Amino acid sequence: MSYIQNLEKNLLITRKSLVSHSLYSKLDSKQKLIDFMENHVFAVWDFMSLLKAIQLELTCTKVPWIPKKNGTLARFINEIVHGEESDVNELGEAKSHFEMYCDAMKQIGADTSQIDLFINLISSGNDLEYVLDQLEIEDAVSDFIKFTFQVIASKESHIIASVFTFGREDVIPDMFLEILKNSDSDNISNSKLIYYLERHIELDGDEHGPLSLKMISELCGDSDEKWEFALIFAKLALKKRIKLWDSINHLIENKKTIVYF
Repeated sequence: MSYIQNLEKNLLITRKSLVSHSLYSKLDSKQKLIDFMENHVFAVWDFMSLLKAIQLELTCTKVPWIPKKNGTLARFINEIVHGEESDVNELGEAKSHFEMYCDAMKQIGADTSQIDLFINLISSGNDLEYVLDQLEIEDAVSDFIKFTFQVIASKESHIIASVFTFGREDVIPDMFLEILKNSDSDNISNSKLIYYLERHIELDGDEHGPLSLKMISELCGDSDEKWEFALIFAKLALKKRIKLWDSINHLIENKKTIVYF
């Protein structure tokens, strides 16, 4: 059994818990989708930060430029960055997936005030902890972001790549397929979200997922220690996602329905 196969075997139960989460079946109305998106958008944002953290470790992003020893790794991550940071939307416009998601939120009528405030405060150079304290968001959302940035702060390429690969790229297609099952694909107000989900399923399943697996194999090599830490943090990442889904699920279940007369 290869290192990758062994890691995936040890993640199987946790991964299955995430992919079979009861949240997906709840996303059967516009309001529930809105509730989901207003919380999930922060995970879409910190995905990009995780991605850029790997790029900083595996490529040279400063002047004067210095060649990195492993061109294969640089190519892997640059290909993924290209697709995530400058993909094309349904209109053929170049946009990051985060921007596409925000556009989908606006189309469906979701409140973007908290993510807009978050971006504005981060753009102004404020500390992440301070920024999170200024927001009206669920604790699980804040915890999810904090975990991501703890991983980034490690500056350990194999750990960051493991969280990125097994906590995000490898599992996203299956998660988004579950969301699509309950979505109203004929509803024009969902069209941007549907495009976003289908685009991610296509890219992550066919291109980014396989590239990420190659990347983690290159980074861990034959080091038992690196593979052990890769497993530990991959499992932590999946559990953090499950906690986030639990929180959104609880929010949806306990939200009072407003009846208009």
